[in-house]
Amino acid sequence: MSSAAAAGGPTAEEIVAATREWVERAVIGLGLCPFAKAVHVKGQIRYAVSDARNSSSLLDDLQHELHALAESPPAEIDTTLLIHPYVLNDFLDYNDFLETADELVEAEGFAGILQVASFHPHYQFAGTSADDITNYTNRSPFPILHLLREASVDEAVAAFPEADAIYEKNIETMERLGHEGWAALELGSPKR
Repeated sequence: MSSAAAAGGPTAEEIVAATREWVERAVIGLGLCPFAKAVHVKGQIRYAVSDARNSSSLLDDLQHELHALAESPPAEIDTTLLIHPYVLNDFLDYNDFLETADELVEAEGFAGILQVASFHPHYQFAGTSADDITNYTNRSPFPILHLLREASVDEAVAAFPEADAIYEKNIETMERLGHEGWAALELGSPKR
């Protein structure tokens, strides 16, 4: 049992369940990532929950997960969601950490092989206000470092004729949905 569960917080299983629900209902359900459904259906997404309480421990977990992904056949694990609910809950701190994550990818020799994408409960694109609905395309129930294989990304983009239009389509989707529609999805905290 994680220390959070012992203290009355959500268990790792509840954190994964809430994250999986977000993937199914928001990422796939709203069509925010046209590539997510295939790896989800095939069970190729690894959900890893970090118990890290500081960025140094999270960096250790990230290093472990980068190696685990690189060493796994893509047919088994094509992508990893490293969920870290207890550290970097402030978006600005999280955003600063992304540079450190990219430096680790480089230092471990994974540049051009693996990359890190970002999701956070308070995600905010540059030039937007905190409550701008378009930020919700990258808002997740917990802070997440999304580890991707660059070859898989390239393959998916090549198979999707209008990959460049995904960002604009997502903005349109979120503007149509609005805050009320997002709230109606009832995503977020683990169900108890």
